[in-house]
Amino acid sequence: MFTAFFGSVEAGLIYAVMALGVYLSFRILDFPDLTVDGSFVTGAAVAAVLIINGTNPFIASFVALLAGFAAGCITGLLHTKGKINPLLSGILMMIALYSINLRIMGKSNVPLLQEETVITILVEWWQKIGVDQMIENALTSMNLVNFVPRTWAIVVLMAFVVIIIKVLLDQFLKTEIGLALRATGDNKKMISSFSANTDVLTIFGLGLSNALVAFSGALIAQYGGFSDVGMGIGMIIVGLASVIIGEALFGANSIARATLAVIGGAIVYRIVVTLALRVQFLETGDVKLITALIVIAALIFPQFIASQNEKRRKKLKSRLRGEGVAAAKKDYESI
Repeated sequence: MFTAFFGSVEAGLIYAVMALGVYLSFRILDFPDLTVDGSFVTGAAVAAVLIINGTNPFIASFVALLAGFAAGCITGLLHTKGKINPLLSGILMMIALYSINLRIMGKSNVPLLQEETVITILVEWWQKIGVDQMIENALTSMNLVNFVPRTWAIVVLMAFVVIIIKVLLDQFLKTEIGLALRATGDNKKMISSFSANTDVLTIFGLGLSNALVAFSGALIAQYGGFSDVGMGIGMIIVGLASVIIGEALFGANSIARATLAVIGGAIVYRIVVTLALRVQFLETGDVKLITALIVIAALIFPQFIASQNEKRRKKLKSRLRGEGVAAAKKDYESI
């Protein structure tokens, strides 16, 4: 059980990078970008092909990020310059990327199990410095042998990478360009009146969003040991689930809190899926169904709670007007 839980946290941290990209397009730009399903695979495909051809895994991952940026920019161009509906421009790019990804890989699946990847390099370095042994000894001394994973490298190092990306994103969104990007998503006409080029901002924002998605795809390919042309199916739903769950659980009162909530939402999502799959009548093929149900619950439950609170407020207001009871006033103020 602990092994599955630990693996969920590992995967959740890597998918959190993708979720931050979805947050940029979905929340900051208010753009329903379906390019994600294609650019995620693009990142995986570019990294995998470069790695099997002898390129340094870190350089391969960076090139994958650039490929995702290019894909996002093309989606932005289709929308801003081609005047295509946002949803349709994302769908068109997603479909085009399916063929492009096949071209990049040359086949539907590229294995990486025998290759040196970012993950294997980091794990080897981590084991050399002996941190795993120190943690294992500490847990063993506390009779927590069952809670000793194979390695802590992926969790610790991916958490470090995700936090760096989060901090950089937070700082970027506070800059002049970042504020203009946020304003473009809030009110495009208003920011245009200040002579801001909303087309360029939209293109850049979508490029940055898909760059993070592709980078996550590159890391997932190296984490799982393969790149597959179908691994991006439903990825936009996973990203939205992470954003919605995170905001529902942790709130989004500020940019810093919102990005932290997205990371937490990605981890919680992976844990929930893992726990759901342990139910006997559910199978691995039910992951997409589980994802859809999680998103539905995350969307409906907060609205249900808000509706119930509103009903309570109305009832208490009625009591205050009709009875003037001090206890009712106290109850009302406590909500």
